[in-house]
Amino acid sequence: MLDRYAPAMAPLTEQTIPDGVPGPTYDRSTITAGVVHFGLGNFHRAHQARYLDQLMEQGQAREWGICGVGLLPGDAVMRDVLRVQDHLYTLVIKRYDGSWEPRVVGSIVDYLFAPDDPAAVVAALADPAIRIASLTVTEGGYNTDDATGEFDTANPQVRADAAALTAGEDARLSTVFGLIAAGLRRRRRAGVAPFTVVSCDNVQGNGAVARKAIVTFARLADPDLADWIDDEVAFPNSMVDRITPATTDEDRSQVSQRYGIQDGWPVTCEPFIQWVLEDTFPLGRPAYDEVGVQLTDDVEPYELMKLRLLNASHQLLGHLGYLDGYRLVHEVAQDQQYRDFMLAYIRTEAAPSLTPAPSLGVEDYAAEMVRRFSNEYVRDTLLRLNTGASDRIPKFLLPVVRYQLAGGADRGHINHAAVVCAAWARTAGGPDRLGQPLEIVDNMRARILELGAAARNNPQTFLRNPVVFGELGDDPRFSAAFSAAYRKLETEGVRATMAAVDSLAG
Repeated sequence: MLDRYAPAMAPLTEQTIPDGVPGPTYDRSTITAGVVHFGLGNFHRAHQARYLDQLMEQGQAREWGICGVGLLPGDAVMRDVLRVQDHLYTLVIKRYDGSWEPRVVGSIVDYLFAPDDPAAVVAALADPAIRIASLTVTEGGYNTDDATGEFDTANPQVRADAAALTAGEDARLSTVFGLIAAGLRRRRRAGVAPFTVVSCDNVQGNGAVARKAIVTFARLADPDLADWIDDEVAFPNSMVDRITPATTDEDRSQVSQRYGIQDGWPVTCEPFIQWVLEDTFPLGRPAYDEVGVQLTDDVEPYELMKLRLLNASHQLLGHLGYLDGYRLVHEVAQDQQYRDFMLAYIRTEAAPSLTPAPSLGVEDYAAEMVRRFSNEYVRDTLLRLNTGASDRIPKFLLPVVRYQLAGGADRGHINHAAVVCAAWARTAGGPDRLGQPLEIVDNMRARILELGAAARNNPQTFLRNPVVFGELGDDPRFSAAFSAAYRKLETEGVRATMAAVDSLAG
């Protein structure tokens, strides 16, 4: 992988950072791990890892280095890249004027690929030096039923890990729940205070969701441990934000050509960054507030705005734009009809469901969203936004539908959301308006494709997926609006459907 881009160039290491490219000025040999992070992908490296890198540049946080953990087979590539590169990587901010701002980030000090040695991950978590275990395992990574909010104890992988935890066989563990529970059990037995668990995923009440998942898992194997975790472990909620597309071969090539860096997995991102975090860290935390993290006692107003405005709008632009023949986010975001449709969704459906956030108005937030989405240099893809829709739509869009329907006749504004869901169904059921095939990347892909095909004859069939839609599949108002939107999309296309949104049934 590394040799494809610049065979004559040495891989990125501490010794090969070119002059002119900012990199760590701090002595990385003095940095020790204080954070174990599960899911060390592009977002984490553009976000939490960069915040810590900034603190280290200020001479702080030397005991807060990151030990990354990969859980999935595909994470072996990250293991191999970081091993060669002294755990360094290039972060490139793509600014609105087209300029690039590179930085070699040095806050990651180790990486463990869990399938290689699960017991080594447990040992790392048990180390008293580790005071935070953080997670970016995606919206679907918490093994939670979106309709009921319950942890799925019947999941075979969960059952296998519960058996391994019961037997004390750490080497058999494979899930984030099993590994964290085993690390906490070892700390409890050694009389070491528990680390804080910080979810950084786009899930409402992500700390509470993580708590429920880990406590419920632990109860399958060790009820006393489960009670101790519930009583003693802090699970602060957080809201995170930075648009971070997948790394492409073109990104690797450009980093090589522009900066003379052979980086097997650089990260590109937008200029905007935000992290709102509940300040609940019994064993202490880095001085996050000194590098722009907003510490608060109540994350909910911020997370609702992010999830129901930004993330839901990503689903809106993604599914409608993809069906209409667009492939890049900035292209559809610069289309005035799409912008108007998105802003109408925000104004009439999403905004009323929010709790006002201090110093954060909806109009200003929406205007900043439009600017961010329109950044043509980030070159984010609609396919990335649409990936995992069966996990994302229930968390970002459907809570707004439920809020509106619960308000009775004086509320009930659901048509924009219904159009988005119908576009997802149409995407699963056939080609775009140009006859091009549409790719579906989803953990439920087979089921989504099956329902998408059936919806061509009966649109309501797509709603018969309780894991995604729950009781909404049987709601006559939502069903009517969804079916009307689907038929309009099928017969007249995306633009005519957006134009007629107010006249749809529902």
